[in-house]
Amino acid sequence: MQVYQDKQGLQAAIVGLKKKSKIVGLVPTMGALHEGHLSLVEQAHQVCDAIVVSIFVNPTQFNNASDLEKYPRTLEDDLALLEKNYKNLIIFAPQENEIYGEEITSEKFNFGNLAFQMEGKFRDGHFDGVGTILKRLFDIVRPDKAFFGEKDFQQLLIVKKLVQLTQQEVEVIGCPISRENNGLARSSRNKRLTATEIEKAGFIYEILKKAEKKFGTKDALLVKQEMEEHFKNSQDFLDLEYFEISDAETLKPISEGFDHRKKYRAFVAAYANDVRLIDNIALN
Repeated sequence: MQVYQDKQGLQAAIVGLKKKSKIVGLVPTMGALHEGHLSLVEQAHQVCDAIVVSIFVNPTQFNNASDLEKYPRTLEDDLALLEKNYKNLIIFAPQENEIYGEEITSEKFNFGNLAFQMEGKFRDGHFDGVGTILKRLFDIVRPDKAFFGEKDFQQLLIVKKLVQLTQQEVEVIGCPISRENNGLARSSRNKRLTATEIEKAGFIYEILKKAEKKFGTKDALLVKQEMEEHFKNSQDFLDLEYFEISDAETLKPISEGFDHRKKYRAFVAAYANDVRLIDNIALN
């Protein structure tokens, strides 16, 4: 396993791979790795000759300074986990100045309506930060393919839009959500929860499955209302931030009866104490 903190060394290694016509995949992460990240690496292994895993806690995508400060940083454990499971990875673990230089600021992107739904309403500037770091990683690594989990489904659509805007030659691939035994979507933030709290947080997936079962049998807005009420009345651990049913391509919230020609997803964001959890599910 090769580990680089400087982009020059990383790029030299990638140039050698490209000269041999190797397909290079990128799995961007913020560290605190878990089985969900490994599932992305596994997906990449199926279609790529070489894989770069980036480990970088990106400051510009945090709208909450406290959340950034508390975000788990476990580089040694991350490297050990990757080494245990894969022997030929390339790791890029830069410092902030290697990515941003002296000024840590976001670029501005016109992601259109995608950026103003759900996460965009509650995390001001978040997607500009996501776009900034991924644009720079794509420029540094020059991957042929990049892999993202569908847990962050809105982000996945944002990344596809980013590639259109910047005309970077990378194929963006969405991968299935990796879940705990109780259905809770795996997240680095789960490391801040106790085993008991993780068990209670499985209620999020329970709500999504209920919505999936009811969708199409009654008015979508009524389903949304029922799920919000069930969330608030059936447990007292999680605080609901939003529950939304949206068009899976545009993320526009459903406003009336669903169109059988379109695909829809249900989205949830909730707080377990001060740990923010998100999840989603395909409805049809």
